[in-house]
Amino acid sequence: MSVALAFTPCTLQMYSGRMPIASLTLELAIEHAHSLKDRRQAVRSLKDKLRHSFNISIAELDEASAWNRATLGVVAISNSPSYLAGQLQEVEAAARRLAVGLGCDLLDSYIETDIELPNGGA
Repeated sequence: MSVALAFTPCTLQMYSGRMPIASLTLELAIEHAHSLKDRRQAVRSLKDKLRHSFNISIAELDEASAWNRATLGVVAISNSPSYLAGQLQEVEAAARRLAVGLGCDLLDSYIETDIELPNGGA
């Protein structure tokens, strides 16, 4: 199978500055999970809802060895550090709200970035 890609001149423009990248790590406790199936259902639901609400990439970071714990990684990129900081704070708040609705607890969360975010990223 062959795929043809078409690029417009503006698509090929290179960004001349440094593009900020930030990640948010979410550590969850899923106390109601009594099997890996229960865990997968809660984690998948949270990932899908966050992905649908925000322009982010999200993935499970651990190996699912403990069925009542999960670690999720969220990554965002933007040419505006202030937008990036605000977006990750909104994702964290939404994850906290959604986790409660799914019967989970957000145990910890932290932001890592390759640049200094406004307000310290907090």
